Amino acid sequence: MKTAFGIDIGGSGIKGAPVNLKTGSLIGKRYRIPTPEVSTPENVAATVKKIVDHFDPSPGIPVGVALPAPVIHGEVTWMANLHGDWVGTNVETLFRTYLGRDVTVVNDADAAGYGEAEYGAAKGIPGPILVTTLGTGIGSALVVNHELVPNTEFGHLTLPNGKEAEHWAASSVKEREGLSWEEWAARLEDVYSQFELLLNLDLIIVGGGISKDANNFLPLLKTRAPIVPATLKNSAGIIGAAALAARAARIRDLAEAQATATKKKKKR
Repeated sequence: MKTAFGIDIGGSGIKGAPVNLKTGSLIGKRYRIPTPEVSTPENVAATVKKIVDHFDPSPGIPVGVALPAPVIHGEVTWMANLHGDWVGTNVETLFRTYLGRDVTVVNDADAAGYGEAEYGAAKGIPGPILVTTLGTGIGSALVVNHELVPNTEFGHLTLPNGKEAEHWAASSVKEREGLSWEEWAARLEDVYSQFELLLNLDLIIVGGGISKDANNFLPLLKTRAPIVPATLKNSAGIIGAAALAARAARIRDLAEAQATATKKKKKR
């Protein structure tokens, strides 16, 4: 399998593109459509269909969708950035209905993290790898030996000082409280030291818009594992969603082959 298709759904825009699975690069320019003002599951799914139809991938190309919500056994458990009707929706069924093909739907932080782990800052490193996104909160994705541990929420970890990690050290906190780089780095060290204590990491990757200023704060952190900025930037979600869709397709193909082999044995 050489190609897959990735879509990244956000609160303001939905973007997608085919992805070269060998290099992790986009094939051509990504296509973006604003997220519908009334962002119900049906309206968003219809927009996703427009993006897929724009590229018209062959039926055998796996499609992955990154969604800003936890996706557990295909179902959304809560939603912050889109319409409330998403909660309780089986999104794999929803997108399969609209696109007429199997679709793998994953949390957006997981998609971006998996993209970084496989093709970005952690390429070639087996793991365990933690990808964090510093923004309004602290998003997280854990990849161990190329396997994603889905739906982690390490940003909600309670620190020894009694504060929730993202309430103590998200980049939004730095801005709101007017913290210097040194003051903020001290708070980040409180957070990452706990992550390391619990996870025994080989690498930490820092993403989010503020990662462009990584030279101002990463050198100030003292961590056991190397800590580096993310490299895939705004394409990470698309690339990760495509890669996870390809992986899911391989697993489905293997399961079907095993089931066929079992049936043949029974007939003998």
